[in-house]
Amino acid sequence: MKYSIFSLARAALSGHKNWQRTWRDATPKDRYDVVIIGGGGHGLATAWFLASEYGIKNVAVLEKGWIGSGNAGRNTTIIRSNYGLPGNTGFYELSMKLWERMEQDLNYNAMVSQRGVINLYHSDAQRDAYARRGNTMRINGIDAELLDLAAVMKMIPFLNFDNARFPVQGGLLQRRGGTARHDAVVWGYAHAASELGVDIIQNCEVTGFVRDANGKVIGVETSRGKIGAGKVGMAVAGSSSRVAAMAGLRLPIESHVLQAF
Repeated sequence: MKYSIFSLARAALSGHKNWQRTWRDATPKDRYDVVIIGGGGHGLATAWFLASEYGIKNVAVLEKGWIGSGNAGRNTTIIRSNYGLPGNTGFYELSMKLWERMEQDLNYNAMVSQRGVINLYHSDAQRDAYARRGNTMRINGIDAELLDLAAVMKMIPFLNFDNARFPVQGGLLQRRGGTARHDAVVWGYAHAASELGVDIIQNCEVTGFVRDANGKVIGVETSRGKIGAGKVGMAVAGSSSRVAAMAGLRLPIESHVLQAF
């Protein structure tokens, strides 16, 4: 389904009875060129880029739950490129530019809102650190503004400046930063990938790997049967070590629960 003002109006005027599925709920085929384990943001984005940029469309994304049920459905929603380390600065700025055009690329409203991101500082040392970070950003062509207390109070007057546990002294502002609707991001990638022929397969948990006589991985065992694959990719976040162990790989990664409020 191609979204436009006309398709939205038609669906609305029908009493919301003619909406089509956002993506195809595919039945697994016997074999794919690429199988991606994990239907979160990384897995679905990988599938979409394979199909849109490299023409590899015989791809399946396997999700043990439903799209948006994992980490992608519960994160801080913040998008930004206000990092100070040289390796991070360019990486996250590229990411920021992808966010800025993503809704047009995917033909999906991910509710990207570039309302700005402010990191508050509460001490002279923290101010100096943010000044260095802002300088690094500007050197790399990224927008950054170091605000004093008066500027912060003018921009966000509803904060408690009088009785804050950590008194606010100022902040580092990136106006291009903002938020995105996290689950809409994965829905958008699922929509766009499905439109290009990628199979989105939900409720399909990977339980093992299929190997040939030489030990090469040639497919996966799943709760919905065996699926052959030319290549297998893993994008399973905190389950990476557990899934990799099924293939005989030991990853030096530990998963720790982090709750973002």
